[in-house]
Amino acid sequence: METISLKEQYLAFKAQNPKKRIRDIATALQVSEAELLMTSLGENTVILNDTFEDILKEIPSLGYVMALTRNEYCVHERKGIYTKVSFTPHAGLVLGADIDLRLFMNQWKLGFAVEDNGHKSLQFFDCNGVAIHKIYLTEKSNIENYNGLVNRFRKTEQKTVMVLPAEAPAKFEKSDDEIDLPAFHQAWETMQDTHEFFGLLKRFGLSRTQALRLAPKGFAKQTDINSFKKVMQSCSAQQIPVMVFVGNNGCIQIHTGTVTRLVEMEIWFNVLDPEFNLHLRQDAIATIWHVAKPSADGDINSLELYDKNGEMIMQLFGKRKPGLPELNEWRKILAENL
Repeated sequence: METISLKEQYLAFKAQNPKKRIRDIATALQVSEAELLMTSLGENTVILNDTFEDILKEIPSLGYVMALTRNEYCVHERKGIYTKVSFTPHAGLVLGADIDLRLFMNQWKLGFAVEDNGHKSLQFFDCNGVAIHKIYLTEKSNIENYNGLVNRFRKTEQKTVMVLPAEAPAKFEKSDDEIDLPAFHQAWETMQDTHEFFGLLKRFGLSRTQALRLAPKGFAKQTDINSFKKVMQSCSAQQIPVMVFVGNNGCIQIHTGTVTRLVEMEIWFNVLDPEFNLHLRQDAIATIWHVAKPSADGDINSLELYDKNGEMIMQLFGKRKPGLPELNEWRKILAENL
């Protein structure tokens, strides 16, 4: 019996399902998205060198682009210009007014330049071939600089790279009765910065959702999808600026600004604004929490959405900057809708 190549399977599936996205096709064919991209090496896909920091430092030269970061259940798309790109041993930062990213470069393993139906993009993946971050050119982008970047960073050997799915690290979580609750509560109540929360989880051996369950009284309570939507609708109606965080193991992408056009389409809750799009899969949300974290500027309130495995889907904050208190309008919207 003749073996059908992955490329033939991919093309046949696309022909029968022209509206399916590559990520969904990869799931259906039980391969990774990166493996499907590599079936068109030499045609409309170029594999790039793994000098990802150097590549990212040149993205500002592309001008106005669309940045896309997603996880299993939420897609975050933001248009703008990459500015203030920098790296430390721990993380990369893009700190523009439009494109705002936290980059965990140890997860970045594969990079491609892709042309699909006339759309040019740079796409980056982890060791499992799962997408971390994508950068799409727009009609305002600098095509000449894009072509130059691809030529400079293209790998000498354009051949398929083996993608070996790695097992997800086992999650460790202490049982509730092992947690020193008084010490944990004191540590939470005396936080001076919301970024201390991650260290607090490590210190006490807690998962995020376990920490929320065991939080000191008044600092975390569960809510539901209807309340979340009411908060979004109020922010839209009153044009209260928010911060929308969506991430995966290699990138967190943040939109800071207003949300205006909210549209529900079947299982998807969407923000469809000119500069910012969000696509949230409602049926995948297992829990939603209203969380208050102390800081030197007062309590910082957020809504946090989790899937059935306790993985973060997205976070929603009122717009703020370090050194400034939280917006009163944001607090009022939470009080009225939760």
